[in-house]
Amino acid sequence: MALIIKNRSLTNDSWQLLRFGPDGSDLEIPAAGDVIVPCRQWLGQRKALVERPSRLGVWLSGDDEPAAIADDLRLFALIAVDFPRFTDGRGYSIARLLRERYAWRGELRAVGDVQRDQLFYLARCGFDAFALRDREDPREAMSAFDDFTEAYQTSVDRAIPLFRRRAAEHRGDELAASL
Repeated sequence: MALIIKNRSLTNDSWQLLRFGPDGSDLEIPAAGDVIVPCRQWLGQRKALVERPSRLGVWLSGDDEPAAIADDLRLFALIAVDFPRFTDGRGYSIARLLRERYAWRGELRAVGDVQRDQLFYLARCGFDAFALRDREDPREAMSAFDDFTEAYQTSVDRAIPLFRRRAAEHRGDELAASL
């Protein structure tokens, strides 16, 4: 079993991430076991996948719209977002849409070319689980969450920007400063 970071802790991963074959054809879904299927396959085989006895997850590529699965969110135990390359930032936007627009509260996992240097930023967008690329050590990567003590911008994890939090602290407004 692979080791992943989930809720800022190390854990063994029981999920099987299914990827398309080299020719791009749909994958054969195992009869048992927790699987994460591509969005395209979910949309094409929804009925058969719902009838499986094991837990089900779906993964979105940068080209997939979260709206395509919005009505089915209750059926998934987790949603993964694929980062095919370190430089592809579309997954950050997908995560924010899932958390803020579609109110996804379940596990949101970053998969693909996920590196230590991204973890702090991915967490701010709403990711709570991370399957790092093969060359990354999850134990060493855990320190990434503490790289910065403060962030200026709003995010999924903090709705008030730094300048407003500081102004509230200056006024003595404890509640606004803590948001």
